[in-house]
Amino acid sequence: MGAFIDMAWQSLNKYGEELCGDMVQILHIENSDIAILADGMGSGVKANILATLTTKILGTMLLEGMSIDECVQTIAKTLPICKVRDIAYATFSILQIFKDGSAYLVEYDNPKCLFIRDGKVVDYSCEEREIEGKNIREYHFNVEIGDCFVLMSDGVIWAGAGPIMNYGWTWDSVADYTLRHVAETKSAVRLTSLISEACRDLYIGRPGDDTTVSVVTVRKSKILSIFTGPPKNPGDDEKIMRDFMDSEGKKVIAGGTTAQIASRVLGKKINMTVTHLEGDVPPESSIEGIDLVTEGIVTLGKALDLLERFDRQDFDGSFFEELDADNGAAKLAKLIIEESTELRFFVGTALNEAHTFEGMDFTLSLRSNLIQRLIDVAKRIGRRVSAEYF
Repeated sequence: MGAFIDMAWQSLNKYGEELCGDMVQILHIENSDIAILADGMGSGVKANILATLTTKILGTMLLEGMSIDECVQTIAKTLPICKVRDIAYATFSILQIFKDGSAYLVEYDNPKCLFIRDGKVVDYSCEEREIEGKNIREYHFNVEIGDCFVLMSDGVIWAGAGPIMNYGWTWDSVADYTLRHVAETKSAVRLTSLISEACRDLYIGRPGDDTTVSVVTVRKSKILSIFTGPPKNPGDDEKIMRDFMDSEGKKVIAGGTTAQIASRVLGKKINMTVTHLEGDVPPESSIEGIDLVTEGIVTLGKALDLLERFDRQDFDGSFFEELDADNGAAKLAKLIIEESTELRFFVGTALNEAHTFEGMDFTLSLRSNLIQRLIDVAKRIGRRVSAEYF
C-alpha cells in the first residue's frame, strides 16, 4: 500500500490513583500494525492488572496467529469474574491494519471507534456475535491514506466539568472536537494529546475515571536522510554526498565539518540562519538544497532527549512547546516524530585529530553512541531505519 501506520496513545489516571486502569499495547509486526486498548474493571491496582493482562494475552496470541475467538475464549477462562457485579475483567478494542491495506477492528464493550475519512465521520457496518457469552462487534474494511481512527476508553465519553461525570461530553462531542483538529495535526501523537488535554480540562484536572485515547492514522510514507560526520577516507566525500543527495525525501546535515564537506562538494555556500542562541542549542546554518543544517553532537543529543521523552509517553502541552521551538534540535526531533516514516543515516567514521586522546577520538565515540541511540529509539517508535557507515 506504500503507507505508514502512525500510532500513539495517552492515559489520564482516575483522580487519586497512582496506576491507570486502562492499558494500550502497540505492535508493529511483519504483516500488520496492531493497537490494543483494554479498560480494566474499576480503577487502581486491580484494574491496572486486569487491563495489562488483557493486552498482553491478546497481543501474544495475535502475534502467534490465533483467531479472535481463541483470544476471547482464553481471556474469559483466564481472568477473574467480579463476584459482586458478575461481570468480567476488562473491555477492549483491537485495530489491526495489514500491509495490503485491509483492516480488522473488534470491540468488546468499549466506546465505538471513531473513524474519520476525508473530513467526515464514517459509520461502518459491523457484525455482532457472541463468544463465550460476550457480545462483540467486528468490522472488516480497507484503509486509505489520510484515514484516522480514535480508540477510547469510557472515561473519554464521560468527561465532564468536575470530578462528577455529567454526560455533557458524549461520543458525538469527541467526534466533533476531533473533526475540528484532525486537519491541522501532522501526527497521531499530537491529535492524541489534544483530545486527552480536552478531557483533562473537562474534568478540571480531576478525572472521574481512567481516561485513555489511542489515535491511529494512515500516512504517506516519507523518507528523512541524515548525514553526520566526515567519512574515514576523504576520497569518499563525493560518493557519500552523491548517495545522500540521491536519497528521497527531506535531508538533514548535522555537524560543522559535515556541512563544510557538503558545501564544497555541492558548490553551495554555508549561511548562518540564526543570529541568537535558543537556550543551550547551538545555532543552525543553511545550504541550498538541504532542508536542515545543524551543529553535531550537542544538537543530536538534545534531539535524542525529545525522542526518548516521546518514547516514554512523556508528552503534554510543554512537550509540544519544546518540539515547536525555533532551534535545530527541536526541528530535527519534529522531522522524525511528525514528518517522516523512514530514516536513512549516512554516518562518517573519520577521527577528529583535535579531539583525539591516547589514540581514541572522543567526538567519534560520542557520535557513534548518539547515532546508535537515535536508531534504537526510532525503531521503538515504529520508524523504518537503515544506516550506512563510511
